[in-house]
Amino acid sequence: MNNKRPDFDKEIINIAEYVCNYKIDSSLAYDTAYYDLLDSLACAFMALQFPECRKILGPIVPGAEMIGGAQVPGLHFQLEPVQAAFNLGAMIRWLDYNDTWLAAEWGHPSDNIGGLFSLMDYLNRQKSNHFTIHELLTAIIKAHEIQGVLALENSFNRVGLDHVVLVKVATTALATRLLGGNLDQVCNAVSQAWLDGQSLRTYRHAPNTGSRKSWAAGDATSRGVRLALLTMAGEMGYTSALSAKQWGFCDVYFKSQPLQINRPYSSYIMENILFKIAVPAEFHAQTAAEAAIKLHSQVKNRLNEIDKIEINTQESAMRIINKTGPLHNPADRDHCLQYITAVGLLFGQLTAEHYENNIAEDSRLDFLRSKMQVNENPQFSQDYLDPGKRSIGNAVTVFFTDGSSTGTIAIEYPIGHRNRRDEGKPLLVKKFIDSVNNHFAVHQAEKIINLAKNKEEFLKTQVHEWSDLLRK
Repeated sequence: MNNKRPDFDKEIINIAEYVCNYKIDSSLAYDTAYYDLLDSLACAFMALQFPECRKILGPIVPGAEMIGGAQVPGLHFQLEPVQAAFNLGAMIRWLDYNDTWLAAEWGHPSDNIGGLFSLMDYLNRQKSNHFTIHELLTAIIKAHEIQGVLALENSFNRVGLDHVVLVKVATTALATRLLGGNLDQVCNAVSQAWLDGQSLRTYRHAPNTGSRKSWAAGDATSRGVRLALLTMAGEMGYTSALSAKQWGFCDVYFKSQPLQINRPYSSYIMENILFKIAVPAEFHAQTAAEAAIKLHSQVKNRLNEIDKIEINTQESAMRIINKTGPLHNPADRDHCLQYITAVGLLFGQLTAEHYENNIAEDSRLDFLRSKMQVNENPQFSQDYLDPGKRSIGNAVTVFFTDGSSTGTIAIEYPIGHRNRRDEGKPLLVKKFIDSVNNHFAVHQAEKIINLAKNKEEFLKTQVHEWSDLLRK
C-alpha cells in the first residue's frame, strides 16, 4: 500500500478555514445567539434542581479542584477546563430543554456551549486572555454552524451513531482556535475528533433509554476541549481521517459514502435554530404537547368517555419517540410521544417534574397512552425536510365513546421556531429570569438579570467576570 500521505480531506479543511477566517456579519445570528446563551444557562440552572444531575457534577474525583480554573455556573466549583466543560454541558442538556436542530440528523448545537464557555473562562483567568461575551457568541454561532451543516444531509442516527459526534467535532474546532491554533492545527484537531470512538445511540432508544442521554453532550464537548489541548501540545493530525480506505470514518460508518456537505458554512443554523420554550421534551413532540395542552379543557372531565386518541406525526417522530410498553425512568418518558401527549391532555401543562416517578405512577397516564394510535402524516414528513419550511408538525384528536370528538388540533411550527421568533423571545427571557430567581439569592439574581438585560453592557463583559457573577 502506498504510504504517501494525502492532503487533508476537503471536509476537514473547509471546517478549519471557516473557523479561522470567516467573519460573522449577521445581526440576526448575533441576536439569536444572545437568546441562545440565556436559554442554555436557564436550562443549566433548572437542571441543578434535580439530584440525579447534581450527583455527577464537580471534579472528576473529590478534591480535584483548581484555583483559578473555570467556574461552573450555578455552582461553587472551579475546575480544569475539560471537567468544567463536562459539568456545564451536562447541565445544559440534562432536562432536554435546550435548543434543537432538525435535519437528516438532529441534535442540540448549544451542547457546545459547555466547552466554549468553560475554555474562555479558563483562558481569561490563566492566560490573561480577554474574551468577551460578544466573542463567546461568535464562537457559539460557528459551533452551531458546523454541527448544523454537517447534520443537514448526513444521518448519523441511521448508522447507529449518536448526534454528539457533531458536538465533539464542532467543539474541537472552535476550542483549538480559542487556544491560538492556526489552520493546520485546527485541521489536526478536527481529524482527531473524527477518528475518536463515537457514541452509539443505544441509550436513546427503547428498551435501553437512560440517563446517559442527559450527559452524553457534556462528555462530547469536554472531549472536544481535551482533543484541542492535545493538539496544541503538539499532537499530530491524520489527513485522511474521513476518506482513508477501509479504516477511515466514511468506510467504517457510512458504507464508503462520503459526507454530503452542499451548503457553505455561514450563520444559517443559528438564524434558524429551534428553541424549546413551551415544554421540556424531545423536539419532535413539541407541537404534540402544545396541541394536547390546548385540548386539556375539552377532555379533563371526560377521561372515562375516551374511545381513541389519534396522533398524526412526522416520520422521525415515528422512528425515535413512538413508544409503547413500560417507561422506566425520566429519560425514557421525555422521549415518548405518547407520554408527553398524555401529560398535556391530563394536566394542561408539561414541566420537567412531570417525568419524575411520583407523577408517572398516576394510572390515568397509562390509561391515556393505551388509547393512542400514532400514524405518520406524509405531508408532515415532507415539510419537515423542506428547507423552506422545516416544520415539526403534529396533530392530536380525541374521540369519545358517544361518537363525538374534540376536533383536530394541528400545529406545524412550535413556539420556538423561527416563524414564531417574536412570540418566543419574551418567553425565552422569562425562562432565564425564572431560572435565575429560583436558583440564586435575591440580591445576586437581581445583578445577574440586570446585566443580562443590558445587552450593550453584557456583550462587552469578559466571560470570567460573567462567570464570577454566576458563582453560587
